[in-house]
Amino acid sequence: MRTEARIRPELREVYSQFPGFQLEENLEWSRGLVSAAPLKRSEDVNTTSRKIPGVGGEILVKIYEPAGRTGDLLPAMLWIHGGGYVLGHPDMDDELCERFVQAAECIVVSVDYRLAPEHPYPAAIEDCYAGLVWMTTEAAELLGIDVNRVAIAGASGGGGLTAALALMARDKGGPSIIFQMPLYPMLDNRNIMPSSHEITEEGAVWNRKDNLAAWNMYLGEENDVSAESPYAVPSRADNLAGLPPTYTCVGQLDLFRDETIEYVTRLAQAAVDVEFHLYPGCFHLFEIFVPETEVSQRAIHGYMDAMARALHP
Repeated sequence: MRTEARIRPELREVYSQFPGFQLEENLEWSRGLVSAAPLKRSEDVNTTSRKIPGVGGEILVKIYEPAGRTGDLLPAMLWIHGGGYVLGHPDMDDELCERFVQAAECIVVSVDYRLAPEHPYPAAIEDCYAGLVWMTTEAAELLGIDVNRVAIAGASGGGGLTAALALMARDKGGPSIIFQMPLYPMLDNRNIMPSSHEITEEGAVWNRKDNLAAWNMYLGEENDVSAESPYAVPSRADNLAGLPPTYTCVGQLDLFRDETIEYVTRLAQAAVDVEFHLYPGCFHLFEIFVPETEVSQRAIHGYMDAMARALHP
């Protein structure tokens, strides 16, 4: 059965209108598909941008704060945008980051990590780690961050980087993270799970062809070597013990469904507290593409509430 026929009726029209990515044929055009739309800024959130030091040079970060905040320290969340490691920019998640600020009463730092294929692994994870270190050290006093309440989160490729960052922070002995939220994460370059064979239609929001191309761009010419590192491919991690409590969700018609379920299962087996939601009839990024529907609102409220609970225990 075609994927479109299984999609919830209220999501079907938008799905059918998406042209599909062309990562190998026209990467720049594909990057334009995820560029940010003009946003009416919330009066309740202040947004600033600044450059911070990184391994490969300066990194742009966007900082979102409550407009009427007092002098009290606030919890913070590092946000990692999606895009399969090859697309995207923090600007495209402005509205989402503003919503996290308001829902979770926190500061959000969104990092503009380097993209493949121009900058293959380990550029992206190095930049994400640099952002986490910056916000929990020199920026903590500047931004008024409570370093005992720091979370990391991201979606799709950003979810994969979130999972990798949690592993890296654990293995390096810090910075301390109390919660991770890798939403429908891109975790496994092997593409051997049943769901990785199910989404093959041209025009799908993220299909098998997209995934194979993106992983090849990200892992670069040293694919075989890079793929052995859990910081490149989080599903390769031998040990998930000691990771922070986790929240994730995925649509049942998402190519990443099975690798997300396997990750959740392994977290639970490693005694990591994990909350997981599977949304039937939903495709990759459904709540971003069609945010006004009931199922999308349910998904968004679910992860907003989970972040709020984690940062205000």
